[in-house]
Amino acid sequence: MQGILTWIKNHPIVRAIEGFGQVMMFAGQVLWLAIRPPYRINLLISQMYFVGIGSLFIILLTGVFSGAVFALQSSVAFAMVGAEGLVGSSVAVSLCREIAPVFGGLLVTGRVGSAMATELGTMRVTEQIDALETIAVNPIQYLVVPRVLATLIMLPVLTLMFDFVGMIGSYLVGVVFLEIDQGIFLQKIWWYLDPEDIYSGLIKAAVFGFALSLLGCYKGYKAGGGARGVGMAATQSVVASSVTILIMDYFLTLIMLEN
Repeated sequence: MQGILTWIKNHPIVRAIEGFGQVMMFAGQVLWLAIRPPYRINLLISQMYFVGIGSLFIILLTGVFSGAVFALQSSVAFAMVGAEGLVGSSVAVSLCREIAPVFGGLLVTGRVGSAMATELGTMRVTEQIDALETIAVNPIQYLVVPRVLATLIMLPVLTLMFDFVGMIGSYLVGVVFLEIDQGIFLQKIWWYLDPEDIYSGLIKAAVFGFALSLLGCYKGYKAGGGARGVGMAATQSVVASSVTILIMDYFLTLIMLEN
């Protein structure tokens, strides 16, 4: 009987459900502590700088070339039916709805999520988190809440910048290199790009920012086993966050299309 219980406990499905429950409990603690004083504004601003300014270059670079590549590929497809004027609008809608929030989330996951897991994991294995508890400072409120809030705030801002530079990239390819009429290119964007397209991308970005920062902090907070454990925590946070973003993107898109 004991062997059966051990087998059930160690089964991958059971462990996955248990892990999901622990993450949800951790998320509940973060949300509860986020609305309770003390409010450490300096820590929040510091993390916003790390997430936003620190990720700005890679977001802008990726955004320009994402818009350029998508414009180049879509121009080939639209040329088959003589509708090259729709290149700008198709790129704009795709950027705002899907490409910017998803690509931005994945890029920030690779840079910020892994860094959060590494920082908190190092603090865990060096007993710095235990020291905070000793001096009556809640480590989740002090370490996790500013990181989660900063990513939730800054990822939509980075997504807007991704949208903007992506459209610049598509304009350069479409109008300058492919010689699509400038008036038609811009007019189609004005006709087909709705505010709802932008809002839906920003909502996705906020949800992705919360999820990736939460998972990064959770993996680091629960890390153990020295340097190897910290490395595993960083790797697991990136993998888990990336998969979560793609899964959540499907369900968020489904909900937004139905509404």
